[in-house]
Amino acid sequence: MSTKIVIAGCCGRMGRSIASLALADKDFEIVGAAETKSHPNIGTNLGKVIGEEALDIDIKDNLSLAVKDADVIIDFTTPVATFLNLKIARSEKIPIVIGTTGLMDEEQRGIEASSKVIPVLVSSNMSIGINLLFHLAPEAASALGEDYDIEIIEMHHNKKKDSPSGTAKALAQRIAEAKGKRINDIVVYGREGNVGERRRNEIGIHAIRAGDIIGEHTIIFAGKNERIEITHRANSRDIFARGALRAAGYIADKSPGLYNMQNVIEGV
Repeated sequence: MSTKIVIAGCCGRMGRSIASLALADKDFEIVGAAETKSHPNIGTNLGKVIGEEALDIDIKDNLSLAVKDADVIIDFTTPVATFLNLKIARSEKIPIVIGTTGLMDEEQRGIEASSKVIPVLVSSNMSIGINLLFHLAPEAASALGEDYDIEIIEMHHNKKKDSPSGTAKALAQRIAEAKGKRINDIVVYGREGNVGERRRNEIGIHAIRAGDIIGEHTIIFAGKNERIEITHRANSRDIFARGALRAAGYIADKSPGLYNMQNVIEGV
């Protein structure tokens, strides 16, 4: 039986990728699509937007108008829109997968509150490879110890609005936890001027925005006479879209709670 999905942010890069892949996958059925009220594609047939034949789905300007019969909402929008979509998901008792980045404290509190009522899966990066990196990074940091400096470099296209990426911050968070530190105490976002010598245990995060780079993250562990680098490069947004669909299939029948891609990968 297919999982019925609604795509919030259906006209964005990720929304279009998710829609295209879902159409080609018998395990999923798109039953609704939504965008912001001011979007020029409101009322347009979703098939036309993604370059396919006409579908029985017109794009709505309110998620609540698109969720009828849905098993799962997939949200790749903005922090403000995600906060509002969470309220709709909670009201309609529909599980939601959130891939929006740049979420602030208010949105995080909304996620935590909603997860007590419905299943909520949140990930700054839906790629299976990146989520493997989430697992490897803290293990490497623990194994290498205090004698290795850690820097994170992330690259994305010049249209990305938030910086650094949610993925880079999530990597730093996991490394900090592995070291028994608080991320806010040890992370430095770029460097400029006479900042003095590098602090012990510091984690540097550096953001590059250029061209059409889909996404690249490198963790550098630099010690005396050697350097270890772990890099993940995204060559297509399809890897994130596939991960989002896999997350939707996973969460469709789960109990209320807060989930992530590690749960999806491990099947727990």
